Formats: sequence, structure tokens, C-alpha cells
Amino acid sequence: MATLNRPGKPSAVPENPIPSSSPAFGTPVHPIPPRRTAPIRAPPILRPAKPTVLPILLPPATLRPLAFRTFTKKHNLTLTSSALQALATFIGRQCGSGWREEGLAEKVLEEVAKSWKKCGGQVIVDADGETLKNILKTLEGSMSGGRIAQGSGLSRQVSFNFAPNATVQDAGGLGPRPTLDSQSSFGMSSLEVEDKEKDEEEDSLKHPREWIKVISAFDQPKLIYNVSQRHFEKSTTKPSLFPDPSHKTDLFRQRYHVVHQRILRNETFQTPTFAAARSATLNRSGSITNAQPNTITPVANLLGRSGTTHLLLGMLTISPTGALSLSDLTGTIALDIQHARPIPEKGAYFTPGMIVLVDGSYEEDYGNLGDGSSSTLGNTGGIGGTIGGKFIAFSVGHPPSERRTTTLGDASDKSDKNNVTGPAFGWTDFIGVGSERATGARMSRIASKLLSPTTAHNIVLASDLHLDIPATLTALRTLLRTYSPDPTDPHPVYPLAIILMGNFSSKASLAGVPGAGSIEYKEHFDALASVLADFPHLIAHTSLVFVPGDNDAWSSAFSAGAATPLPRKPVPALFTNRIRRAVAEANREIWGAGKAKGKEGEVIWTSNPSRLSWFGVKGEMSIIRDDIAGRLRRTSIRFGKPEQDVDEEEMPDASTIPQNNESQEAMDIDLPDTGADAPRQTQEQIDSDTQTARALTRTLLSQSYLSPFPLSVRPLHWDYAHTLNLYPLPSTLVLADSEAPPFVVKYCGCTVMNPGSIDESGGRGRREGRARWVEYDIGTGVGLVRTEG
Repeated sequence: MATLNRPGKPSAVPENPIPSSSPAFGTPVHPIPPRRTAPIRAPPILRPAKPTVLPILLPPATLRPLAFRTFTKKHNLTLTSSALQALATFIGRQCGSGWREEGLAEKVLEEVAKSWKKCGGQVIVDADGETLKNILKTLEGSMSGGRIAQGSGLSRQVSFNFAPNATVQDAGGLGPRPTLDSQSSFGMSSLEVEDKEKDEEEDSLKHPREWIKVISAFDQPKLIYNVSQRHFEKSTTKPSLFPDPSHKTDLFRQRYHVVHQRILRNETFQTPTFAAARSATLNRSGSITNAQPNTITPVANLLGRSGTTHLLLGMLTISPTGALSLSDLTGTIALDIQHARPIPEKGAYFTPGMIVLVDGSYEEDYGNLGDGSSSTLGNTGGIGGTIGGKFIAFSVGHPPSERRTTTLGDASDKSDKNNVTGPAFGWTDFIGVGSERATGARMSRIASKLLSPTTAHNIVLASDLHLDIPATLTALRTLLRTYSPDPTDPHPVYPLAIILMGNFSSKASLAGVPGAGSIEYKEHFDALASVLADFPHLIAHTSLVFVPGDNDAWSSAFSAGAATPLPRKPVPALFTNRIRRAVAEANREIWGAGKAKGKEGEVIWTSNPSRLSWFGVKGEMSIIRDDIAGRLRRTSIRFGKPEQDVDEEEMPDASTIPQNNESQEAMDIDLPDTGADAPRQTQEQIDSDTQTARALTRTLLSQSYLSPFPLSVRPLHWDYAHTLNLYPLPSTLVLADSEAPPFVVKYCGCTVMNPGSIDESGGRGRREGRARWVEYDIGTGVGLVRTEG
């Protein structure tokens, strides 16, 4: 019989091999363990060995062909050198020597490319940000033996998630891993979560004014055009107000590259097909020049080709001897415009500092081989310096403009019928609000939901708000009264934004001028605050945006009202505190303690120039306060009138310079005083104000630049000159020019507006206090010059 077990001692072995059925006998000290449910691990010798990879050093140049086929040919992406280096290091460490023979690298590159596009990245894949690093980090945790693990160890329910808690413990003991979607590549987050977050954001932002963003010039990203890879990339250096002297040359070089690449995509510079060229040869005219593409000749290539005709693209400059010259990246040539004809005549300005197309003939001077001075744009190849001889110009014209839809692409805009090749830079984010290809469809959907076709969504623009002149404040009251609806109206409509532009003083403030000191300057803004406080409902439902001029502080303290370097910072908060308090008080009075998010009024002091965007890339407004028209008239080049007794057949053919014929028609139709069915007006029938408006519009949009002048005429901050680019063309360009007539003109799909002075009478005469401004509807894209009072 077995004895009773004692705690801590082993039980005795019974003499009878048949144990008793009594629970009091033969009971072990410890209970029998429960039945094992998990599989028993195999001995180490029987476990499958984890495949190991011997890392190798993979040069980026060796991986480049495979990466080019995967990223560029298959996914339309462009790899930077830093991204290629990161991928080569990752593949060499994770895939080892089997990266080529076993096809491991191709699968890794395919997953990275799909993930990059799903993350909403641009067309340029770089390693500067965190996106590529996060993608490679997530992919590294899901690789085994150089392959992406897609077996039973990884769930196929959701896509890769970079969240720290979105991991799964596999049975093989490989540790936490993100999960893999069987139908799509891994991304920054699952599609369901991403779409849900976007829907929640769209539901929370229900007012159009919440989608309006004012972008200061000092906040815009700086993009540099890469000539070899033909795309824009972000600058690696931070802009500075005290840059290196070499940045002065880069300023003009970048302007030339942007215009040059834009011209090469124009249809008149495209190489025709074989069929088109052959049909041209069978033309009875006996000329094949109409079918031949235009070719731009570098200045350095003129040497040894005396007596031949060429088409040049360069910048108009003034040589040290005072002669007019043409400079490009290869050299400079003296320009003879004695017999040249501008294209179009009386339709554009030509001044030094502009990049133009010149058609003419080269005459070499064998006795003068050039003075060896360097070109304005810098020497990047060729002869450099000044070329001996002169170029006799037959015609001078501006480069053809490019529509915004051609540059970015917009499926909802069907106005560009010539855009058959698709957008050029659809994945590029030019002003920091997203690219068209990444966010355009979503923004169009939100805009169609929030912008009612029966309701006006206006932006009001007024300039020359001289606060030291009482008539100006009277005109401002007229403007504010116009947009203050009746309090009894159940559905009042307020403007989305009211943009007030300087100069806020008729005299240079803080420059020692009597009556324009700092105390008087602050009192002027206090008077403005008093006027705004009389319209609490209006300022509590709209955004007030202030853009300074040359007479405003602090720049006027040392410029005395002269042209200050652009861009310039906003008016200091020292002088504008009273206006901010007036808007805050109106919000408390109208909305109370519980403010309605996105509906309360706000005041924004921005730079000159600046940008205003609505619904991301859906619409963009470029705003500048500068007297550009007067500067163009003072510095423009005068061409001689053609002789009347010369036969037209003997005149040089100027058709080699392409023009925007369709854009010219659009500009004529969209004028306020011309209807769609009205007959076309000739140059003699158009009044001088309309001609000035058209010439100013065509000049700036063709140059794709807000200040096409030498730095001696209009100084610029070299590192911030990119903020004056008009490429791609904005939806709307506001030129607050006191020396130009008020107008609204549409050219190449861009609406150009000048509100003129808010006080139409200038403070004199019977019509004193009569207000004038421009009203722009972002829903229809139509602007209108209004006068009241």
C-alpha cells in the first residue's frame, strides 16, 4: 500500500503495480499539466534554417539601368542620385549577390515604386525627406532571405502601415512585422484609413473660405530646373538675404532655362513626322520652310557662319559701350535692330532684361574677334564672351506662352485643345499646396461640392489705399457698404476675402518727410481700424489681406519711396495692432464665446508679392503691388517704322517666331467692353487704355516673370527671385499698378486684373470719394471692374 505523500518529498513507488482507484493514494504532489495546445517546437537540429544573406557593396551605377526601367519606363518616376544611392545600399545589404540572377532587386524596386506613388509623392523620387526612409524601413522588416515575405507569416488583410502598433507576430519567431496587402503595394497607411481621414477632413471643412490660403513670398519653396533630367527639384540651400555672389548669375540662368524648356515643347519647335515633311515638299509653293521645325541657334555657333539666317533666344542687354546686345548661355552678340519689326507691333513691350526670340542674319567682323567680356547669363560652354560681328535682326518677338493646363494638367479644363501630350509637370508642387496629379481630383471634387453655381464667391481687390487722404477712407466706406448685406436677410452673402493693397501712405513714411513719421503712420492705421469697426458683420465673415507698397514701412525708411528690393516683408505688427483688435472684437460680438470654426473673420498681413490659392491647386492668384507699366514705358526699346515704298515681298519674313493666335482671340473676347459676338477690332479702333492693358498682359505672361528688368532698374533679392516666377501661369494675376488704367483681360487662360486706385477721383474734383475696385469670382473665373459712390 502506498504511503501518503508529504509536501516537498517524492511519492513512494507502490509495491502493487496496479494502482488504487482511491484518490487518497498515489496522488502526485503537482497536478497533471493541461493538454498542450500549441505545437511543440522542433529540436534545433530539425528546425529550418533561416536563410541568410551575405551583404555586398552594390554601386549605384550598376543598379541604374534596372532602376531606370522600373521607375521611369514603368511608373513614370524620376530617381535622383541620392535616392539611387539609398536603393543601391538597401538592395546590396538585403538581397546580396542574388540581386540580379534571382531577380530580387527588381521585386524590391517594384514595391518601392508602387509605395511611393501610393504615398502621394511627386514624380521625383528623392531621399531628402522621410517618405523613402520610411518605405525602406518598413520593407526591411518584411524581407527574409532577400525576398519579401508574403507567406503564412504575414497577414494579407491590410496594407503596410507605418504605425508602431500595426504589427503582427509571426510563428517563425522573426519578430514584429507590418502586414502586406495581396492586391496592392504597401503605403504610408491603409487605403481605408486614408480615405476615412480625408472624408473626415472634407466633412469638417464645409466653408469655401477654409480652403483659401495666403502664401507669403518668404514661405514659397525654391525650385531649380535640372537641365539634364528636365524636371524641377527643390533647392538644397536655404535662401538668404545675403547670398553668395554666384547666385546673381543663377537668377538669370534659371529664367533662361525655364523659358527655353517651355519653347522646346511648343508645337512650332517639334520635329514633324515623315509624312508631314513629305507632304510639304509636294506643295506647289516650292518651299519646305513651313514644315521645318524652328531651331534655336546658340550665339557661340554663329562663328564661321557669316551671311546665314538664324533664330536666336537670348536676353536683351546693354553692353559697356552702350550698344544693344543679345546674351545667352554661350556668349553675347551685338544686335542691330535698325530694320527690325516687333511682333506684334504695338502689342508688347521690349526692354533690356527680357528674354526674346530674334530672327535675323549674322555678319561676321573678321577684324574684331570680340572683347572677351563674359555674358550676362554666365559661361557654361562654347566660346563665352562677346562674339565678333553683329546680328542683323529682321523681327523680334516674345516667347510663346504656355497654358496652365499644359504645364500642370487639369481634366476639368477642356480649353487647351493643343495639349495632346499631357501635363509637363503634373507631379511638381510649385507653391507648397500640393501637385495637380496628387491632389487635383480631390480638390475638384471638394470645390464642386462647396461652390454653388447660383451663388457668387467673390474676392474683392482694391489698391492705393492712401490712409493719409480723407477721400480714400470715404471710398473705402463705400466699398465696405456695398458688401454689407441687410441684417434682416436670412441668407447673407459675404465676400471670401477683401485684399487691400498699398501704398498705405501717399508719401514715403519714416523717411524724414514732414507728416510721414512713425507716429503719423500708426495713426493712419488706427483710422483704418475705426472704419473697419463700423462694419462688424462684414469683417467677422471675411478675410482681410493687406499687401504693402514701396512707401510702407520698414523699406521706405531707407528707400524714400524709390523701388525697394522685391520681395518685401509685410507691414510690421507695431503699426497694425489696432486693426487686429477690431477684427477680434467683431468676432466676439457676432459669434460669441463659441466661435464657429472657419467662419470667423481674420486679418492677414502678407508680403509683396504673394500668392493666394483656393482648394489647393484648383486656383492660384498671384498678387504684386508695383508700377510696372511706367517702368516698361521708360525703358522700352523703340523700333524704326518700316519704309512705305518697300515692296511687301522684299520684307523679311517674320513668321518664324511663333505667336499665340488662339490666346490673342481669347484676350480680345474676354475684355469687358467686347462681347463674344462683337466684330474684331483693329489696332486703330482700340483705345489707348485697352492697348496698354493688352501690351502689359502679353509682355508679363510671355516672359513668365513679374519683373523682367535688369537689377539696376528693379532690384531683387537674389535668393528669393523665384517668387516672381509666373510659371506655371496662375489662374489670376493681380497687377496693382497706379500708372496703368483699370482693366480685366484674359490671356492664355490667365485672368489679369488691375484695380487701379480705390479713390477714382484721386481726392480731387466733384467725384471725390467715388470708389473703384475689382471683383473676382473664383467659381466662374470672371473679373469685373466696379465703381460705386
